[in-house]
Amino acid sequence: MNIRANLRRLINEVGCDFVQQLPYPHVELFFWRPDDGTINFGDYLSLVVVEQQLRRSGHTLADETSRQARMFAIGSVLHYARNDDVIWGSGINGRPGQDDLNRRVQSLDIRAVRGPRTQEILRRRGLSVPDVFGDPALLLPRLFPDRFQRRRVRPWIFVPNLHDLHMIDHDAANVVSPLGSWNRRIEAILEADLVLASSLHGLIVAEAYGIPARYVRLSKGEAEFKYRDYYEGTGRFDVEFASSLVEGREMGGAAPLSFDHQSLMDAFPIDLWRETR
Repeated sequence: MNIRANLRRLINEVGCDFVQQLPYPHVELFFWRPDDGTINFGDYLSLVVVEQQLRRSGHTLADETSRQARMFAIGSVLHYARNDDVIWGSGINGRPGQDDLNRRVQSLDIRAVRGPRTQEILRRRGLSVPDVFGDPALLLPRLFPDRFQRRRVRPWIFVPNLHDLHMIDHDAANVVSPLGSWNRRIEAILEADLVLASSLHGLIVAEAYGIPARYVRLSKGEAEFKYRDYYEGTGRFDVEFASSLVEGREMGGAAPLSFDHQSLMDAFPIDLWRETR
């Protein structure tokens, strides 16, 4: 059992890249996957968003490019970054005892990060980080303008983080598991008048579609850092967290986000696909 666990960790260390190693230069997209092989919809949105952004320009992840590159988009995964990786919207995890960035990393091609807390840490490492913030999942309504519609049939739902799954009755009518297909998670979120979540992307997807949302901190399984980083990257520096579902329902949604969607879209590294030999 320990051998299997170590093997999974090793796979994560060297990279969970969606496109398998192709026999020609291409852009590999890195995103995190649970060790047990399940799909966490928030992390999988990295693939969905990048593919759709590319499709708008007539490109795909399977394209041959002028040089080999590796790209990070959605997720608190910068501790997996290697020299010269391209960053578009990723963030620092901030979990105690975990390195924010591999000590061997000396250079990154950073186009955008999730928020100012990530920016501050990377700049302290001597890296150049632009003032472009935002999780790329915030672009879903613009990338899929006719795909998803509001269908308000539930007063509230709760989307737990993976670390909180064991604390929740999965069959409860108001619980939306983060495990499973990305499109069904979004459809479920769009059914609610209020979204409570310890899943970061439960919050992000809700707010992207204008649904009031509140972070409910049921456990210390995740550091507060990444939630603060997201909120501050969308112009909110004093968001209060709820400590229970009852309190979250009483508090209602956080203040609406203030976010420059176009700046994040313009920062997409399409040049990786357009470079000539």
